[in-house]
Amino acid sequence: MGKGEFLGEFEQMVLLAIIRLGDDAYGMTVRRELEETAGRNVTFGTVYGTLERLEEKGFVSSSHADPEPVRGGRARRYFKVEPDGELALSRAREMMGRLWDGVEFASKGESSI
Repeated sequence: MGKGEFLGEFEQMVLLAIIRLGDDAYGMTVRRELEETAGRNVTFGTVYGTLERLEEKGFVSSSHADPEPVRGGRARRYFKVEPDGELALSRAREMMGRLWDGVEFASKGESSI
């Protein structure tokens, strides 16, 4: 893999949140999933910036839905993980597994990780 093809931790989290959410993956639900499941407080700007970057890399695609049927309702932009995104996630998981393989901490007690 070349430079820019590796996923950062937050990019991995966003991709996993999209997969977990399925057809309901749009900015607000991705943010909520990260907060509830990963325990991360994130801003909309951080989420949308990451979604844009992932789309530029070809790891996700987006589509707009019809606006909500309420006054001032906005059209939601839904996200889907593409095969290249799944491959990048799989490679990141494999790489981390190889790095963790055989790692033991000097203290045998509880880890703070």
